[in-house]
Amino acid sequence: MNPSTWIVNARPFGGAPADVRVTGTTIDAIVPHGERTPAPGDTVVDAALALLLPGLVEGHTHLDKTTWGMPWYRNAVGPRLIDRIENERRWRAESGHDAAQASRALALAFLREGTTRLRTHVDIDTDAGLRHLEGVCETRAALADVLDMQIVAFPQSGVLKRPGTRELLDAALANGADVLGALDPSSIDGDPAASLDVTFTLATKHGKPIDMHLHEPGDLGAFTFDLLLDRVEAHGYQGRVVVSHAFCLGALPDARRGALLERIARANVALLTTAPASVPVPPLREARAAGVTLFGGNDGIRDAWTPFGSPDMLERAMLIAMRYDLRRDDDLAAAFDCVSIDAARACGFADYGLAPGMRADLVLVDADTVAQAVAMRPPRRFVMANGTPVSPEFTR
Repeated sequence: MNPSTWIVNARPFGGAPADVRVTGTTIDAIVPHGERTPAPGDTVVDAALALLLPGLVEGHTHLDKTTWGMPWYRNAVGPRLIDRIENERRWRAESGHDAAQASRALALAFLREGTTRLRTHVDIDTDAGLRHLEGVCETRAALADVLDMQIVAFPQSGVLKRPGTRELLDAALANGADVLGALDPSSIDGDPAASLDVTFTLATKHGKPIDMHLHEPGDLGAFTFDLLLDRVEAHGYQGRVVVSHAFCLGALPDARRGALLERIARANVALLTTAPASVPVPPLREARAAGVTLFGGNDGIRDAWTPFGSPDMLERAMLIAMRYDLRRDDDLAAAFDCVSIDAARACGFADYGLAPGMRADLVLVDADTVAQAVAMRPPRRFVMANGTPVSPEFTR
């Protein structure tokens, strides 16, 4: 039998002390502390009563855009969405920004902070073609044995506005992208029905799920959401669509929002929030009460859009808790779910969790409870990704 790794005297989710045996890439036993003796040749990691968590999940980021580990980007962009889109396209072209180098630096930072599953959106652009996708695919291949990465082919300028984008998305889905992205079919593309039809035609052709950025406010966003849900039902795409941001759900009258959430739940469409402070957000408690999965992510991290963000998903859980006024310990644990089990379920990451048979993604932190871990964001004492220990100096 192959040697195993034991993480002993750990407290899964703050419970009773337990020992976890990992063989290869899989958790194959979790037993009360001291019940079994490691075999000769096994590796033993003493958790010393640290809190044991599953690997963290980043549900929405943009690895290809980041300046992580690079010189400070001086942001002087205008206030409109289109200002930011055009500024970023110009900056990336003029600077020769390398998506492979950038994505690798940030992906490694995520790993060292305990994130072992990650969904990243990658710009598919008529200026750059598939160059950004190719760079992030390099990073995914280099880290494939430790980081489970999904790549979203994202039309940052919309699908219809720049001729040739549809063909590039088609090529991206055939050449490494796992998910099809979309962006504001009404306000960016100007023809929501046509835009959504292109999205669903491409997604169904390649058998890929959909993740749509929806920034559109209020009634306009609700109108787009209804058009999306019509197509989810018509194409049998229940459980295969995420709507990221969904600001409109935070600004609708109660009755309209409630009816829309009920329809979202029936279609099994998940919602992604970054919990921004400056715009409305989809209601967490109301969404959960309706049966809608709401999970979390950073969006951009230190790029031409924003100086903010961090590869520490416990920090993102804290920001979610602060935005939604989650103060009780059980509510803070729900914020943790947004960057763990709920994110894994919404993105379709398999074999996730602290249980025998699951992929061996484990994080130890010095905290008594999940709530304390979210509030305090302690340093990661130990990280294991797919059965491989990840040190603070980890490089690949």
